[in-house]
Amino acid sequence: MSDVQLVLRSTRVITPEGTRAASVAVSGGTITAVLAHDAPVPEGARLEDVGDDVVLSGLVDTHVHVNDPGRTHWEGFWTATRAAAAGGITTLVDMPLNSLPPTTTVPHLRVKQDVARAKAHIDVGFWGGALPDNVKDLRPLHDAGVFGFKCFLSPSGVEEFPALDRDQLARSLAEIAGFGGLLVVHAEDPRELAAAPQLTGPRYADYLATRPPVSEDTAIEALIAAARRFDARVHILHLSSASALPLIAAAKREGVRLTVETCPHYLTLSAEEVPDGASEFKCCPPIRDAANQDLLWAALADGTIDCVVTDHSPSTADLKTPDFATAWGGVSGLQTSLPAVWTEARGRGHTLEDVVRWMSTAPAALTGLTRKGAVEPGRDADFAVLAPDATFTVDPAALQHRNRITAYAGKTLHGVVTSTWLRGERIQHDGVIGAPTGRLIERNH
Repeated sequence: MSDVQLVLRSTRVITPEGTRAASVAVSGGTITAVLAHDAPVPEGARLEDVGDDVVLSGLVDTHVHVNDPGRTHWEGFWTATRAAAAGGITTLVDMPLNSLPPTTTVPHLRVKQDVARAKAHIDVGFWGGALPDNVKDLRPLHDAGVFGFKCFLSPSGVEEFPALDRDQLARSLAEIAGFGGLLVVHAEDPRELAAAPQLTGPRYADYLATRPPVSEDTAIEALIAAARRFDARVHILHLSSASALPLIAAAKREGVRLTVETCPHYLTLSAEEVPDGASEFKCCPPIRDAANQDLLWAALADGTIDCVVTDHSPSTADLKTPDFATAWGGVSGLQTSLPAVWTEARGRGHTLEDVVRWMSTAPAALTGLTRKGAVEPGRDADFAVLAPDATFTVDPAALQHRNRITAYAGKTLHGVVTSTWLRGERIQHDGVIGAPTGRLIERNH
């Protein structure tokens, strides 16, 4: 223990074995031991005692649209990673679209990495993209360290990232299964979307009718069949439709290699509370009603849904028009995700240990980040320190992401992230964020 540089002490440390009073020893950016609370501090080590605040593993957000380069006026690595650090997120994986170029070839990946390298306040990895015409690029991207491949089954909203039809999905999935990769899927069926009412205007109820649950259910059914056919790993992104849960549960019982995420906005916001014209709530698939939300929580509790990640997808204010048909679809949530989920979870009888499992451990496991996702020896010393009973009211002006639009404006939430630590260094304290020290990470980090 003579080489210990930091001891982080709390009466409440969340570990894989449960929550306990402990002193966490850190050396060279790695957790070396989880000791008794009153363990002596090794000579030369710095003690940081956070009292009764909870020490938990830094969150891992595997669904973030940073949009940099190309649409950096929407978001960027500097601002997105500051927002993440403020919210207790210490690792994010960037989606391949909304940036220009999209991450669909190795040269495009290198462009993205070059832009991110000096701006990252937290650790950053990258998804590749699966397009109709880039099957030949998938293996090289995999070898270059992307965590998997994102595809759409319905229009993505940007012309440079077209959707896959079912034959193209099969070709991409066969290729990805051949090298043991992971396909992550925006699962809405274009035919069901085309058959839905084509309504415009500011009424949220009209927008909701344009993206019915059956569009998700049909796409998920086809995706499960493809995963079964190729014995492939597939992951359903941003599940909002609770009516798909029986399909998912049956596929998992059968042994289909399927994982599923949902998002804070589906768990904490409901259609009943969305004001007409308030397109800061618009996302695809949409926020559905409270009864649907209850079923999503039940599926988290029983393991049908594996993890909770943000799908942070910001835009400039001018694209958030009052017409839900034309407004950009995306909710910005990096900084508010932990308190939003914790606020709702505690009211439903869940624990912070549950939240850590959903928002840190499971996303790390999804992406194979074996050094992230838990407070235990051998992992990176990435921590969020949370005052779980403290409250705050969301003020858009206090947010760190570039365009300070939020569906949580004015909401009072439980859980204040008092500090965030990356590899044993405090990168955020009481809202003050330091210089960028994040690293670019690759699959099998």
